[in-house]
Amino acid sequence: HQISRVGQLLDPVADRLYILATLIGLLLRGIVPLWFVLLLVSRDLIMSVVLAVLKRRGVTGLPVHFVGKAATFCLLYAFPLLLLGDGAGWLADTAKVVGWAFAVWGTALYWWAAVLYIGQARRIMAATP
Repeated sequence: HQISRVGQLLDPVADRLYILATLIGLLLRGIVPLWFVLLLVSRDLIMSVVLAVLKRRGVTGLPVHFVGKAATFCLLYAFPLLLLGDGAGWLADTAKVVGWAFAVWGTALYWWAAVLYIGQARRIMAATP
């Protein structure tokens, strides 16, 4: 298990790009509604602004929080299940229900993590001249 600074920077970017690309694909196939896509993308846009403000103050990032990892985990499980749920039969029906359960929990955790990250950012900005 190795950790590098490049990996710490690229991992969240890769996760966000995967989520965005997958959401667009699921939206185009009619699997998820537009409001769901906007809910997740708006959170990422808000966090991009927060991170840009921090960067101007010389802060390169925020410490990763367990809630953020749990949110990403749920969303990364939700997307393939929702795609599988687009079919017919009992397996598709089950996948759709479980996929939406992961999507709902993931979205709630995603926004909760954003609130926690914004709190961290506020504390950092208060302590940084």
